[in-house]
Amino acid sequence: MPALWIAHVTVSDEEAYGKYAALAGPAIAKHGGHFIARAGRYVQLEGKDRARNVVARFPSLEAAEACYHSPEYQEALSHARGAAERELLVVETSE
Repeated sequence: MPALWIAHVTVSDEEAYGKYAALAGPAIAKHGGHFIARAGRYVQLEGKDRARNVVARFPSLEAAEACYHSPEYQEALSHARGAAERELLVVETSE
């Protein structure tokens, strides 16, 4: 069953986070993920507002989780640590 990787981010260091983004995209693609939404317009209706919201679709929850734990994504993530506050979750779709 397909799954969505959903991230809500507040960036505090644009340069470091840019390095993360440059590496994260290829890591996500390598695991079958593709972006559906990436820092587009949004309306915050409830909860903590985060200026950057990203949604990627993966073939399965397991593929998304494998991506997160992969060496490629962990290398990307090393640039995001300390450069942003983030929430990240993966949820199966009902499709």
